Amino acid sequence: MIRPVQFVLGPVVAITLLSACSDNTPYRDLNKNGKRDVYEDSREPIDKRIDDLLQQMTLEEKAGMMFINGSRINSDGSLDDRPGEGMFAFAPIATKLITEYNMTHINIWAVPAKKALATWYNNVQKFAEEKTRLGIPVTIASDPRNAFSNNIFSMTANDFSQWPEPLGFAAIGDEALMKQHADIARQEYIAVGIREALHPMADLATEPRWPRISGTFGEDARLSAKLVKAYIEGFQGTKLDSTSVACMTKHFSGGGPQKEGLDPHFEFQKGQVYPGNNFNYHLIPFEAAFKAHTAAIMPYYGVPTDQTSENVAFSFNKDIITKLLREKYKYDGVVCTDWGLITDAKMGDIVWPARAWGVEKLSEEERVLKVINAGVDQFGGENCPQHIVKLVKDGKLTEARIDQSVKRLLRQKFELGLFENPYIHVDRAEEVVGRKEFKEAAEAAQRRAITLLKNAPAKTGNILPLESNKLKIYVKNVNTTVAAQYGQVVAKPEQADIAIIRLNTPWYPVETKNFFARGFHHGDLDFKGIQKDSILMLLKTVPTIVDIYLDRPAVIPEISEKAKGLLADFGASDAAVLDVIFGKAKPGGKLPIELPASMEAVRNQKEDVPYDSKDPLYKFGHGLSY
Repeated sequence: MIRPVQFVLGPVVAITLLSACSDNTPYRDLNKNGKRDVYEDSREPIDKRIDDLLQQMTLEEKAGMMFINGSRINSDGSLDDRPGEGMFAFAPIATKLITEYNMTHINIWAVPAKKALATWYNNVQKFAEEKTRLGIPVTIASDPRNAFSNNIFSMTANDFSQWPEPLGFAAIGDEALMKQHADIARQEYIAVGIREALHPMADLATEPRWPRISGTFGEDARLSAKLVKAYIEGFQGTKLDSTSVACMTKHFSGGGPQKEGLDPHFEFQKGQVYPGNNFNYHLIPFEAAFKAHTAAIMPYYGVPTDQTSENVAFSFNKDIITKLLREKYKYDGVVCTDWGLITDAKMGDIVWPARAWGVEKLSEEERVLKVINAGVDQFGGENCPQHIVKLVKDGKLTEARIDQSVKRLLRQKFELGLFENPYIHVDRAEEVVGRKEFKEAAEAAQRRAITLLKNAPAKTGNILPLESNKLKIYVKNVNTTVAAQYGQVVAKPEQADIAIIRLNTPWYPVETKNFFARGFHHGDLDFKGIQKDSILMLLKTVPTIVDIYLDRPAVIPEISEKAKGLLADFGASDAAVLDVIFGKAKPGGKLPIELPASMEAVRNQKEDVPYDSKDPLYKFGHGLSY
């Protein structure tokens, strides 16, 4: 005899568990057959549960598990198929991914407020439990959510605590703080249902023009390695369990050495280069990730030019995935491609080609086969499981090979405790995400990461820190209401005792119709023309403190020369920057990237070699203090 037991989880979802009278151990009857299957039994070893579920899965269900793609989310957390909005309007809804493609992994981009996000998450799990044959829970994944940044890869923090970007943690260099940040982000993720982090980036910033430097821990492999390890431990713990967020460390075997800094998301740059023969240097942070037992690995888009037996992109490359990752490093976790390697993306009138670099002439089905044969388990940004089904039915791929990947993916779900209870408390999401002490820790880290590059002599000591409330200040690119808390804000530079200006590292869009490509910070690193002249005019008119946001290493020799004080930030509010300028907080950062002296020096350095530009303006590790 079996009786139902209902547990209510907040205002949104009630889930039904069944318990057998013999021992009263509760379980969820996910396949609705009225009995406790091995995969539903938490008392059984995970290996037995995986084998039991695998035997019950159809080929179509197995194939669906090998794909992860993004879903748009309605502002009220509902699952109805209303028209999408914004740059992710083309994304499908979760219910379609689950029912039409048998997918059990979804990544999220633009999200609503925390309550709506948590509501949507519970609705997704309820839908998967009730509307699918086996009730396999859904794993929700996300790019970083906790950085104070407008970078295209750092999802706007909104409700989440706002920390400096990873480059800022490299400026601080504190493993304990890194782990604390990851642990707080883990709590916020779990509160809204995010159970897989599509990060950290273990890439090295050895090519200063690369647009993704802000997401790295800089150009030094050993500094990056120790922070990557602490980061993963903060998210995952010592082993993956129901309190963990699984980390997908990227981009194996290191995405930093991009030719001229152009990113292989796009067809104008397909291969990364190693003019310094420094391929192995880029493996060092990944070795730290393996020691921390990262749950998953993501290779990058580009072709590791002339490093393997064939010049094909990482996820198609058996030498990289099987020989290096699986065999040399004995890695048996999930390997997931970066997004969009198989199918072209159609965004209105724009077609964004699949990043099938080196295998462009292969059909979609042939690309899928090559990726799987290389040793990969999952396809990111795709939902075309029909290709796997056909490959197996045509005898080109064995179901046993598919089972290898599905086992890895199922193991992660079981270890995360999703089969026991995938649901969350919506009220707890509101309580945890952006908790006061989390935000205070994040704001303190913003200040601590700020790096003092120059502090000119003054009548007594140095110009910084400024004396608060006694100065007339002119500000540019700073909120005047915030600035008024530190001094008397004036309208013109000529009226000021001192000026404060905030700048961003320059960038110059690539000429393309692809709006996503135009948002990448490609191009030269120096200010030019009218923009440069206006900055130098301000510095000539009044003593000026310059703060520059470094998402890449700016080339600023003239600005450095003329500024009275020069600071770098890595994602910081106006209040954080002004607190350091006025001495309410101390700058604690050391440059995790060198600042080259000229664009000529940038062009002459080698893409795969760290801190190698000639006579840099500021060397790696530079940072003054008060």
